[in-house]
Amino acid sequence: MTQKQKTTFIYTAPAVLLCIPLIGNFTSKEFDWSVSDFGIAAVLLFGTAFLIDLIQRIIKDRTYKILTSIAIVVLLMLTWAELAVGIFGTQFAGN
Repeated sequence: MTQKQKTTFIYTAPAVLLCIPLIGNFTSKEFDWSVSDFGIAAVLLFGTAFLIDLIQRIIKDRTYKILTSIAIVVLLMLTWAELAVGIFGTQFAGN
């Protein structure tokens, strides 16, 4: 896989993930995302994609690339969970 293909995949994945709630908003009453919800999700997903792309370009050791990428994805998941349901009880917690 070339670097261009990797970069394309890294930035296409968040766009595809954002299409799921977009389609859900049009087809189901269970999805109730506002424009700000999509904006926050886009910042989180594309920010994570940017950091992973940066890590893939800068770090040469494969083990460190994988471990750093996993740490970034775990941080994304914890942030997303906090915003959604408030697992840590911060002022940004969702209901």
